[in-house]
Amino acid sequence: MGKQVVFQRCINPDCAAEYDVSEVIFKCPKCGDLLDAQYNWDKIDVPKKLKDFGKRWANRNLPLDLSGVWRFRELLNFCDDKYKVTIAEGQTIMQSNDEVGKFAGMKAGRLFLQYEGLNPSGSFKDNGMTAAFSHAKMVGAKSCACASTGNTSASVALYAHSCGMKCTVFIGSGRIAFGKLSQAMDYGAQTIQINGDFDDCMKQVQDVCMKLGLYLLNSLNPFRLEGQKTIMLRIIEGLGWEVPDWIVVPGGNLGNSSAFGKAFYELKQLGLIKRIPRLAIINATGADTLADMVNNKKLVWNNGNVNNKTIADYYADLTARKFSPHTCASAIEISRPVNLKKCLRAIDVCNGVVRAVSDEAICDAKAVIGKYGLGCEPASAASVAGLKLLRDEGIIGTDERVACVLTGHALKDPNVTVNYHKEKQGPFSNPPIEAPNDFDQIIKLIK
Repeated sequence: MGKQVVFQRCINPDCAAEYDVSEVIFKCPKCGDLLDAQYNWDKIDVPKKLKDFGKRWANRNLPLDLSGVWRFRELLNFCDDKYKVTIAEGQTIMQSNDEVGKFAGMKAGRLFLQYEGLNPSGSFKDNGMTAAFSHAKMVGAKSCACASTGNTSASVALYAHSCGMKCTVFIGSGRIAFGKLSQAMDYGAQTIQINGDFDDCMKQVQDVCMKLGLYLLNSLNPFRLEGQKTIMLRIIEGLGWEVPDWIVVPGGNLGNSSAFGKAFYELKQLGLIKRIPRLAIINATGADTLADMVNNKKLVWNNGNVNNKTIADYYADLTARKFSPHTCASAIEISRPVNLKKCLRAIDVCNGVVRAVSDEAICDAKAVIGKYGLGCEPASAASVAGLKLLRDEGIIGTDERVACVLTGHALKDPNVTVNYHKEKQGPFSNPPIEAPNDFDQIIKLIK
């Protein structure tokens, strides 16, 4: 396998089994661990400098060059162009934002907000789905499925619709924002509501896909994470092809953080960057598995020799306590993240840190982000709330250059926004004013 241009490899160093790229497997058949897409870079014509990718903007009339994922295609070169699926994903912006920076304790010109809400389905998931559906098309898949807290189902449904593929999404009962659920239904997905949380749905969808031969589109899928690497490439692009000091990202199922770590490792390996930025992964306190396991249980990558007993004991305790995560940031309301081990690797690669922030801190940060430029879903705001915490702790310097990833659009979960303002839940609330149907009284209010 290792002599092929691309192949799949188990991340467990004691196994390291390799599989052909055409095999539809999302866990190692030999040991059950996660799989990576791996490349023999000497067989791929990778540009000598990252800025060379920018030349493709001149050809943005071509669908693959317009895509903010596929214009970096040499760095995720797992299928021929004829299989690549695109609906113009990755047309995102990175905004320097001094007012949000001031809130978080940063100097002017040092905070950048990478806004993924401009993707076709309104979240970062489209970066991964364009890649995963390209692999699905390559292997001839006809039907697909996912478990979701919302954004995944919206993205899967949209891309399945564009590919003419049957799609089933599993959601937890009452555990999805209506803005996201409406998308899955609108795009024609079959929606199955499980009496349980995301972790329950994740277990069911894996078993169903195995039994029925459906193509699984959760971030267990290594090709999905290949697409999500490009979020980092666009951040570097937005900084004039320079690397920031810190990347701050919400931590849910840990696909993004895992993909980011892989991206930077590969870029350094290829000589396309001179240094790797630090990574901060932010949980909500109501779903803080990663923060607890890294900071308190001292779980580490350890060259791939992860302490499986620590993980097993932790999850067994969650089961014994019948623990179910709860946070207003529904997109990261996950207690058994499937990419835990890959995320530990990313922390190792990027000298990363993990923190957890309260729902109150998330909602306050969300209100500030909305007031000063870019509305976002609650989970997105965890990145800015986490930055503020790390600034207060002195971990991130006030003059360091920081990119916070805003994962989804403001209208993904409008209930949280309306309730925060209407019910005056925080210091940045902007409640509506009730007024009589009287011209003079209205004028007085506006004055």
